[in-house]
Amino acid sequence: MSKKVIRILGLAALLMAAAAAALVLLEKDPAYRLSEWLSLGRHDAYRDEIASASTRHGVDPLLVKAVIWQESRFHPEKLGSRGERGLMQVTEPAAADWVAAIGVETFVPGDLLDPKTNIEVGTWYLGRALRHWSGQQDPLPFALGEYNAGRSRVKRWSGGERISADEFDAAMDIPGTRAYIAAVRARYDYYRQRGDQVEGP
Repeated sequence: MSKKVIRILGLAALLMAAAAAALVLLEKDPAYRLSEWLSLGRHDAYRDEIASASTRHGVDPLLVKAVIWQESRFHPEKLGSRGERGLMQVTEPAAADWVAAIGVETFVPGDLLDPKTNIEVGTWYLGRALRHWSGQQDPLPFALGEYNAGRSRVKRWSGGERISADEFDAAMDIPGTRAYIAAVRARYDYYRQRGDQVEGP
């Protein structure tokens, strides 16, 4: 290897180290930013699908993106331990609710591995949950709780009453759901604070 090539490689390594240092100093969540870079565009591969489904179902696209991040880290082929499928880890019962509500004529559970279908069903379900809990002062934790643990549990935790997000958090007896809500909200806030845009073509 020539001295010139060695100098170029050394300079490249120095630039990469400087970029990494800047990332650590300037970025609120450097680990996430690094995972974005290493994903080779996977984090933004579904912008059009998210934008379209979000518009149809009245859900902030950044919230949908945050749920996808939490559920699958943007891996469309992910299978959950309880039959959840795809980007938004949609279950068969949730898909059955969507099929009945929308009047879909041809659907099989394997369709949930198609990113467009998965995002459509997951966003529909999330939008329905947000509308259901719109009487709460902050419906978001209730809707995310439903997305993660089901409506019957959220009804039990809320006691069928209008309660604060803190009271709801204290009533939850599934630590995993509490952690899920906190993680999605934190990622949603992160996307909003850094000015992410999810728009169609």
